Amino acid sequence: MELARLVGEISVEMGRQVGLLIERTGYVTHLIVGNDHSIEIPHLDRYRVAHSRLRGLRLFHTHLKEQPLNQEDLMDLVLNRFDSITAACVDKEGIPKFFFSAFINPDPDAKEPWILSPKQYPGQIKYGYSEQVDALESEFTKKTSNLKESQKENRAFLVGVYDVRKMKRSPEHSMDELKELCRTAGIHVVDTYVQKRDPDPRTVVGKGKLQEIILTSVHKDIEHLIFDLELTPSQAKKISDASDLKIIDRTQLILDIFSKNAKSRDGKLQVELAQLKYLKNRLSELDDNMSRLTGGIGGRGPGETKLEIGNRRVEEKINRLENELKDLKRRRELNRKSRSRNEIPIVGIVGYTNAGKSTLLNALTNSTVIAEDKLFATLDPTTRRIRFPEEREIIISDTVGFIHDLPPDLSQAFKATLEELGDADLLLHVVDVTNPNYTEQMDAVDTILNSLHLNEIPRMVVFNKADGLDEETHDILQKNGALLVSAVTREGLSKLLDLIEYEIWKKKEQKLLEVTSS
Repeated sequence: MELARLVGEISVEMGRQVGLLIERTGYVTHLIVGNDHSIEIPHLDRYRVAHSRLRGLRLFHTHLKEQPLNQEDLMDLVLNRFDSITAACVDKEGIPKFFFSAFINPDPDAKEPWILSPKQYPGQIKYGYSEQVDALESEFTKKTSNLKESQKENRAFLVGVYDVRKMKRSPEHSMDELKELCRTAGIHVVDTYVQKRDPDPRTVVGKGKLQEIILTSVHKDIEHLIFDLELTPSQAKKISDASDLKIIDRTQLILDIFSKNAKSRDGKLQVELAQLKYLKNRLSELDDNMSRLTGGIGGRGPGETKLEIGNRRVEEKINRLENELKDLKRRRELNRKSRSRNEIPIVGIVGYTNAGKSTLLNALTNSTVIAEDKLFATLDPTTRRIRFPEEREIIISDTVGFIHDLPPDLSQAFKATLEELGDADLLLHVVDVTNPNYTEQMDAVDTILNSLHLNEIPRMVVFNKADGLDEETHDILQKNGALLVSAVTREGLSKLLDLIEYEIWKKKEQKLLEVTSS
């Protein structure tokens, strides 16, 4: 009470709110002077947040008007993970009339992330604060220990803002794909938010909704905020400034998956190039006091800033990588010319990511190309040979999977890999027929193939994973002439090989016979 009265008197004399941050030992770490209606909490990163999720600091501050804890106070409590927050409403003399307190709610599924204590008068204050905090911490520990090991790290909140007028698919389908990308990246999705409107140019979702999302994220011990679009540098900065969460956009997530899965020199170079191009536009300028100063007349003032150095180094590395990729491209062209001299037909496997392209290649060629139930498991082009009767053979090539809205830098980087498809005699468009959105995925693949000017190459649609269909759907598709196969059970593979043989050789032979007979 002595401390509360002293702070109250100072607060009234200045006409400003005054706050104290106090450690559990009673040591005051910060004295904060605000304005007449609020205080601003300083940056507290150097104060480590314990595993129990409480910071070990409590906030005590004054209210010059007889008002309870407001939204801003409660936000400060949760976002900073304070042990507690207390507001002392003081009279004209600075003497505390009553107190309002709040604690973080240890239940992550609770409607509100805080627990409000009833209004207390000075004579009602009891001892036992430390026991109350200890009990809270044990609750937090209990909730954390109940989580599976896979759910304790890389916890994410997914945010999707969609202008449905411009979309070729539903927001729900796009969010499902983002969840699948997260699963592939080893991220545990805790919560999602979908908004159907034009993205806010500053914070994507709007300031108020962003605060709610951040509040929920902190309360549920979430580390990552993942957006289902490519953030502009200014949006990323504003969202990052509003929270201590790691902000990731769709492009970063795909780049991370590509980076993990690239195995060949070619693939690694392409991913690194795309990452650098993404980073280049996001280097933020540091203060002039970080500049390198030069001495002498005419040389005073800021020298080359860290931003300029960073930009120059990134530009140099981009040029070096582009030159290396050009060398690799020349080597691939030589290999392609060698194959064309041998007149070996080429069949390219294309399709949406995770459609089962690598599994189909393994089944057709009895090989062991890495095939996983994850997006972008294959990044590096893989070629195998298939021998047919009459001493005929083909080269069959597996390629990187396609996806809706592939980031432009990645699309550009992997065009070099997909150039090999230009020499293909036939394209097998593999479709995951068990995916409820397979028609949308087929349209996305067709759009990308057309953009690569591959629409003139003969194309065969192969509906894969037929073993996952119910009997009725299977029969309907088969009656409609769909080529149903299963790379796992080998259903329809012999028919597929017959069709490949017909398309590449027998069709040409028939045409030749027709020409000679006429």
